[in-house]
Amino acid sequence: MPTLPADGCRPPPDAGAQAAEPGRPPVMLSMTGVVSGYGGSPVVRGVTAQVGKGEIVTIVGPNGAGKSTLLKAVAGLLRVESGRVRLGETDITNHRTNRLARLGVGYVPQDNDVFEPLTVRENLEIGGYLLPRSSRADRIDEVAGLLPALGRLLGRRASKLSGGERKMVAVGRALMSWPRVLLLDEPTSGLSADRSAQLLAADVRALAESGVSVLLVEQKALAALEISHWGYVLAVGRVVAAAPAGQLLARPDLGEVFLGRVADAPDVSQAGTSRAPGPAPGPGPGGRELQGGR
Repeated sequence: MPTLPADGCRPPPDAGAQAAEPGRPPVMLSMTGVVSGYGGSPVVRGVTAQVGKGEIVTIVGPNGAGKSTLLKAVAGLLRVESGRVRLGETDITNHRTNRLARLGVGYVPQDNDVFEPLTVRENLEIGGYLLPRSSRADRIDEVAGLLPALGRLLGRRASKLSGGERKMVAVGRALMSWPRVLLLDEPTSGLSADRSAQLLAADVRALAESGVSVLLVEQKALAALEISHWGYVLAVGRVVAAAPAGQLLARPDLGEVFLGRVADAPDVSQAGTSRAPGPAPGPGPGGRELQGGR
């Protein structure tokens, strides 16, 4: 199992970190009242959420809810207009992406996630640019241990990979820099049903079990909640439901909540303490899988 970098490499704590919710592990990433967008009216309107150490936390919701916008704001690609983002006890609000990488935030976008002219090994080496050159080969071996299929792809050019293989390379590249938190923006987009299931049920779970905290935005909402510890439902840029993933899956009105049609949705953020992923979900309303875009 990969080892973490020495404590001396980590930033000093500061005051004011968000306290963990009851029954959840220590907070690794927290967002408090985050407002962000692309100019004009905000897309994200005061979101408060957190990810505990080793947790998989999924954000779901309908098209235009602000899910990907929130991830971009956390990743330093969009400005946080108000509110705070913290990594552990360190305020990382509006830090540049290279600074966030050094602090331990990894980000995998939905698109443009590999350098096509380069081999898989070269893509991974770019992800490890912060590491001493002498240790990059060892780190590639460790990442391949977490994502075993990468091992046989190292010499192949990224332009020759399938969609699922490209996504695996993108995740592997983000892991090269020892992230404490990994932000995944719709990782199953464009993947086959089998590859999507493998990515969520095996690869993402393996990352969390290795100690990485995962914040996931996913169009396959039920499948993502099934492997998650906690879930947040966004609608029109606001959190309308928050609970252990199993409790969200068990809600009879999940479809209405997901679509933002439940006025004054009850606050379920303190509704339970179980960290275990929920039971396998059934189909959404009308027998269809709940899905939502950006």
